[in-house]
Formats: sequence, C-alpha cells, structure tokens
Amino acid sequence: MTDTAAAEAFWIIGPARGEIRETPLFQFGSAGPETVEVETLYSAISRGTESLVFHDRIPKSEFQRMRAPFQAGGFPYPVCYGYANVGRVLSGPAHLVGKTVFSLFPHQTRYRVPADAVTVLPEGVPPERAVLAANMETAVNSLWDAEPGIGDRIAIIGCGVVGSLVAWLASRIPGVRVTAIDTDPAREPVLAALGLDLVSQPEEAGYDLVIHASGQPGGLKAALELAGQEARIVEMSWFGNREVSLPLGEAFHARRLTIRSSQVGGINPIRNPRWGYSRRLALALSLLDEPALDSLISGESAFEDLPETMARVCQPGSGELCHRVVYPAARR
Repeated sequence: MTDTAAAEAFWIIGPARGEIRETPLFQFGSAGPETVEVETLYSAISRGTESLVFHDRIPKSEFQRMRAPFQAGGFPYPVCYGYANVGRVLSGPAHLVGKTVFSLFPHQTRYRVPADAVTVLPEGVPPERAVLAANMETAVNSLWDAEPGIGDRIAIIGCGVVGSLVAWLASRIPGVRVTAIDTDPAREPVLAALGLDLVSQPEEAGYDLVIHASGQPGGLKAALELAGQEARIVEMSWFGNREVSLPLGEAFHARRLTIRSSQVGGINPIRNPRWGYSRRLALALSLLDEPALDSLISGESAFEDLPETMARVCQPGSGELCHRVVYPAARR
C-alpha cells in the first residue's frame, strides 16, 4: 500500500462522544524494511483508563504523561486512544510477515509502525485472548512494586480485569493466601474460574499486603483498615481529576503503614537495570497461555459499533470487564 492509504479508526470527538474516522496509515512510519503494516483482528477497551479519556477526566497536568504510545490527536479531544491491539502482519521484515502480533496501538483497522513496536504472540496464546496483554503487564508491574513474600496474606480490593489478574498471579506464589474483595456478586463466577473465592466484606484484618484496584475512594479507605502493622498498601487505581479524601489520622501513623503508587509506565527501579518494556510485555503475553483467563472477556462487539459500544461500556456501573472489539479481518 502507498503512503496515501488510509485506515478507519475510533476517535473521541467530545465528552462521551466518539466516531469512526478515516486516518492515515503512515503517521507512525513510512513503508520500509524496518516497518510493519498490520491488519487488526481484535482490540480491547481498557475500561478504567479509557472511560476517563472518554469522559474528559484527564487533568491538564497529565496530558503529556497520559499519552498512549501510538495515540493520535491530543487530550481532551479529538483523540484516537487505546493500547490493546492484536493483528496480522501484512508487510515488513520477512520473519514477521504473516505473524500474529500484539501492539500498544489504538482501535484502528490497519496501521504502520516500527517493527520493534510489535510482539509476536507465543504458541498457545490465541489472538482472542491476547487482547489482555496490556492488563496482564499492569498486573505484573504491580506485583513487582508490591514485592509479596512467600506465605503472605494478601488482600486485593477491586476485582475488575487488572485486580483479578493480580489476584490470580499472587495466588500462584507458594504459601500465599489471597483474599479477593469486590462488592459486585457478578464477579463470583469469574473469580471461581480463576480458582479464587470472592469476598464482599473480609471478617478479619491484619493483612501483610493490600493491593487496591477498585477505582473508588472508598476502596482505598478500606485498604487502610485491612492493612496490618507495618504493612504496605499498593494503590493501582488512577482517579483522573477526582480528589480523594483519606483518614490519615486514627491509627495510620501508629501502625506505620506505607502507601505506594504503582503505574505501568514505570518499572520498579530494582528491576529496571535488567528489565525493559519489551521484555516485560513478552512475559505478560507468555502468562496468557491459561484458558481460564477467557473468563475475563465479558463481551464483544464489532469495530463498526465502537461509538455506541464505548458509550455503553464506559458508563458508570456498566459491570463490563474486558470488552473485545472484533474487526472485519477477523470475520473473513
């Protein structure tokens, strides 16, 4: 295809408004031996962050830091945003042509990027499940920040996609006892598929580690209540432009609690000398070889329906986990 070629992409054009637009292929790379052209098969809506973008809740101070790797346009809008894309390589280096790859690309039918911006899916990971890679990468990064130990009692508050993945990964550490906490009973069969029990209200406190991923201020307050003496609380939720009030009086200081933020954009300094983003993403993809993780895909719809789908998935209380978007190339 020539550099005049275009694809179709989903753009946010105003608060809670989106549309499908024609978008040039070449904005992130001209055709050449070190560039790949990819035909998208599936993408996924990362509901937590994308709902903040969709509803214009990104603070101006974070406009640059919150840019997705291949975002087009700028905040607040018009913006083409997203980072969970699985597609088939149409052209590029010979060893990549025909391969199914993951990239941190928005919702777009075709795109062209540097060859090192795509990661080939490992054997055993179907493209339909690979849309969870960015969420798995976030979960891995949070546990690096949390530094759980063998035998720890760990509470995870908020069992959306990322919280559920954190709970699943933590439960595989020898001797660790995981308590998965969520007030939505619809999460119970999802967690059961992952070998976990859902708890709406723990009967005891004193956890060694508490990881908060509910996106609700009340969840972080609950984390303070559940943490044991000298325990660590890892905050995974990002509240956008919403202020959060915490009771840091009471026993917060007496119990010498630590609140630590975790964000996938940075790698724990202890690992940073050895781990780069490409190695971390390859690890995340390899961890998706478990069929039980399909339980985190709560629905799917056609790319053409994205304006209506995004509005529905991103509305408060929608209950969606990972929503998969199916492209024409996957239906051929």
